[in-house]
Amino acid sequence: MLAAVFHENGGPEVVGIEEVEMPRPGPGEVLVRVEASSLNHLDLWLRRGLPIDVPMPHIGGSDIAGVVADTGHGVERTWQGKRVVVDPSVAYHWYDLARWDGPKAQPYTVLGEHTQGGFAQYCVVPAANLVEVPRDVSLETAAAAALAGVTAWRGLISRGGLTAGQRVLVTGASGGVSTLAIQYAKAAGAEVYALTSPKFAKAVRELGADHVFDRTVPSWSRDVYRATGKRGVDLCLDSVGKVLFGQLVRILAVGGRLVCFGATTGHEGAIDLRVLFWRQLSVMGSTMGTPAEFRAAMHHVFAGSVTPPIHEVLPLAEARKAHEMLESGQVFGKIVLRP
Repeated sequence: MLAAVFHENGGPEVVGIEEVEMPRPGPGEVLVRVEASSLNHLDLWLRRGLPIDVPMPHIGGSDIAGVVADTGHGVERTWQGKRVVVDPSVAYHWYDLARWDGPKAQPYTVLGEHTQGGFAQYCVVPAANLVEVPRDVSLETAAAAALAGVTAWRGLISRGGLTAGQRVLVTGASGGVSTLAIQYAKAAGAEVYALTSPKFAKAVRELGADHVFDRTVPSWSRDVYRATGKRGVDLCLDSVGKVLFGQLVRILAVGGRLVCFGATTGHEGAIDLRVLFWRQLSVMGSTMGTPAEFRAAMHHVFAGSVTPPIHEVLPLAEARKAHEMLESGQVFGKIVLRP
């Protein structure tokens, strides 16, 4: 079969299309004929190199949608032929913070990161991770919503505790997670504030953001604060990290929450601790999600109330171009690869 593979870390040039051995499903696994797999920034970080064990040569792609082609031992054969999207998380107990056993816990696993992924004609995944896709939903849409959708849902709802009537700020509003977060927040009845670059402002408004702010304007944080009637936002969902962190804390309302799910501008964040304790704020991390959270996020996609914006659909043969496009910062939403 054909797959987009890299043998070493580096720039987009290390990604190539190769003939590789067809995987076979083991016990509890299925073989999926991939019809769509979308890129995440995770794929860029993996290609550049992370301080984790990644199987090499590596096939990326955590967002996988397709048709079940074969089943391993112990898996109901009724799955064969079904259109499915794959929950990208494995070792779900990692999310049960009350029971998590720290270093003794089973290693946390993401498909396409710690395993071979979906940038290929076929891939093997756990049968427990399958969710059937309704006939009226495209597999490109299902793939584009997978990792980004569950990340947005957990950050907003499970960790952030967003409820109707609250004010939420979403940073990096053109990204895959953030474009879905805006829609999930609106579906929850929140008032949505979004921070993005000027070229994406119109598209962000069309997603449902009530207020859109230009991240290139130095006064953006003051502008957001004034727009809230100087009350601040109840919740901020952030993936930008270092360059915004201190300002984000300052525009939180009393009792507000800052949920961090990424750090695209740097992994260090300086905040004024006086603001933190005086306003009784909460700063927390979030990533990916549980099986229940994945299904809740996909339910909105299947119902049509949330739709991942797809910037472009490219053939698998253009995987390198897809990496270049996402790395350029010119993408709104997701890029999807089709084998």
